Amino acid sequence: MSGSSLDSDILHYIVEHQINAGDRLPTINELSAELGISVSKLREDLAVARALGYVQIKPRIGTQVQEFCFGPAATLGVLYALERNRHHFQHFAKLRRSVELGFWHEAVASLTPEDIAHLRHLITRAQEKLNYIPVMVPFQEHRSLHLTFFKRLNNPFVQGLLEAYWIAYEAYGLSMYADLSYHHEVWNYHERMVEYVAQGDFEGGYQALKEHMELLRYVPDQPAHQDASKSTERDPSIHHFFE
Repeated sequence: MSGSSLDSDILHYIVEHQINAGDRLPTINELSAELGISVSKLREDLAVARALGYVQIKPRIGTQVQEFCFGPAATLGVLYALERNRHHFQHFAKLRRSVELGFWHEAVASLTPEDIAHLRHLITRAQEKLNYIPVMVPFQEHRSLHLTFFKRLNNPFVQGLLEAYWIAYEAYGLSMYADLSYHHEVWNYHERMVEYVAQGDFEGGYQALKEHMELLRYVPDQPAHQDASKSTERDPSIHHFFE
């Protein structure tokens, strides 16, 4: 693999041969013969490439190259870091806030009327959940709303980082106290963000996003590895790192 900084013979082969997404790779035995590399080494490389989402192995089809996506790599890295020290979540959350604020104007300028309609639907669904008895905290709507704002941004690194954030949030988000009025306040900010964007007032939406993120309150000494789906769907008083 001389001349390449990629420490993977499989990835180097894909780049060198300009193999496109959807195209199949030769079999491991064929690659071994062509490259003069052991089958065991290539299997190791293939396992890493698959874990990072760069290739997909399908029965009766073989190994297909995938479109580049930064999400799996970012997620693997952050989940590993959080397994080592759950307080890394605070550092990652600060990075995520900076990314959303930094790319806000560029991202929302590309949203379509269909995207705006979807955002409004998420607002309605979230408000309905907050009015249920018992209350259901709308985590999935929260995740989808923030990711939708950035879905048209032509930057796979930003999108991958944000996707990794919400996976980490659900798995390791620090528990915080938040009463029902707080959740309503958060979703009022969400609604303001959506309506500002719908009106083309991207700066107004930016300011609402910034104020929304400053609402954060958290309790740093709660146990890790809580089941987010249980703790956020039915209890109106306990939620995770809610932004």
